[in-house]
Amino acid sequence: MGVMDFLMQGFQTAIQPQNLFFAFIGVLIGTAVGVLPGIGPMSGVALLIPVTATFTSGMDPSAAATSSIILLAGVYYGAMYGGSTTSILLNTPGESSSVVTTLDGYQMARQGRAGAALSIAAIGSFFAGIVSIIGLVLLADPLSEMALKFGPAEYFSLMLLGLAAVSGLAGGSITKAWMMTVTGLLIATIGIDAVSGVARFTYDIPVLFGGLEFLTVAVGLFALGEVFKTILHKEEDAEKVAKVGRVLPSRADLKESAGPIARGSFLGFFIGVLPGAGATLASFFSYIAEKKISKNPEKFGKGAIAGVAAPESANNAASGGAMIPLLTLGIPGSGTTAILMGALIMYNVQPGPLLFSDHPDVAWGLIASMFIGNLMLLILNMPLVKVFAKIIETPAKYLLPIIIAISVFGVYAVQVTTFDLFLLIGFGLAGYLLAQNDYPIAPLVLGLVLGPMIENNMRRALTTSNGDFMVFVQQPISAFFLVCAVLWILIPFVLRLKGKNVVVNVEG
Repeated sequence: MGVMDFLMQGFQTAIQPQNLFFAFIGVLIGTAVGVLPGIGPMSGVALLIPVTATFTSGMDPSAAATSSIILLAGVYYGAMYGGSTTSILLNTPGESSSVVTTLDGYQMARQGRAGAALSIAAIGSFFAGIVSIIGLVLLADPLSEMALKFGPAEYFSLMLLGLAAVSGLAGGSITKAWMMTVTGLLIATIGIDAVSGVARFTYDIPVLFGGLEFLTVAVGLFALGEVFKTILHKEEDAEKVAKVGRVLPSRADLKESAGPIARGSFLGFFIGVLPGAGATLASFFSYIAEKKISKNPEKFGKGAIAGVAAPESANNAASGGAMIPLLTLGIPGSGTTAILMGALIMYNVQPGPLLFSDHPDVAWGLIASMFIGNLMLLILNMPLVKVFAKIIETPAKYLLPIIIAISVFGVYAVQVTTFDLFLLIGFGLAGYLLAQNDYPIAPLVLGLVLGPMIENNMRRALTTSNGDFMVFVQQPISAFFLVCAVLWILIPFVLRLKGKNVVVNVEG
């Protein structure tokens, strides 16, 4: 069967009524998540895992996995769309990848061109979404074919590269990012060791024998962490929401933004494929590139439409690009894809090269649903721009109880232990304290997801080599990944020593 046959099968899966419904709900909630400042895509996806688990509880396991991942991926790329709304109308980025959009988007809104800025952001996001899905279709098969040739040594090194990439780029302090990564890896070791049957860090507490549930940790750190932050820091909302006005862009706007949309889409896609780079980096790069190319760079920062079109296209293309290493190699390139990976593993679907042969309905169903979801987002976002502008004004006193209720009910519905509720509150406080002190949370989640897999592959590799650690260097592909991982960590240090400050915030 060719790629097109698989894609057609994917569309048959994606157009089933329940999957269309899940895709629609996903992109709708995703847009709302992006619009509400503070709730990023990571919090949104983590919050909805237990909700989808409850919805799909009576379904066939494979169908449940497909429907859930369609909804959660919808939230992910929907949030990328929604993040632009607050950046343009409020000068407040909905999530970190929309920071660049504020530079020109808010200036356009102040000039009364908010509608044009929002619609160009939606059109750019749609085009970028389609570009990244076509890339995903073309690269999925060859990459997973290549990855099937990997042994445990190659996987171990590839996962180390994934950790190094995300940790090396997360937040201002590399040391703090590494501390978080190691904390994640340590939390992952709690429980009964699968190979030797030894209890690790359980202190004879029976509840800990099964380890800490990924879901509880993720929802606590992100969703409840945000809640504590909002409660403890009463922010006075003095920001005025700009009026939207005319929604459709003029001919001149479209002509001016066509080039930036195309360039931003391709650049964003290729940056998204790199583990750890993420949507934030993509939007920064595309903005800088457009400013360099532009005939009148002085317009940037004063309401240039290219300054909205390029970064918005780039961050959407990057979110599609990030799905490639997740689905084909089993390597989450960012915090959100790590949470998506955790959700797939909950349904006993292992992302990686075998995903396309073992669960083609899940893999191709997801890819096809991303086509449909992007179309839904365009149809949703153009007429509903004014409605989403109203969502921004939701007072915290209504929003917080909803988030707390979803978190508590969601975790309890999946785990059915009160211990997990205490754990949820504990991780909520930890998430708040870490964020307050500039400790990035994404590396911790990544360490938690990748930890058991790194350990299993390392053990398998050492078993085949009779305990010889040289096996990781003797295999050429494994050695290449290890060299890349070392360079990924060393280059920022070298640049720092030379006085260049490398700060990239990876949250997307």
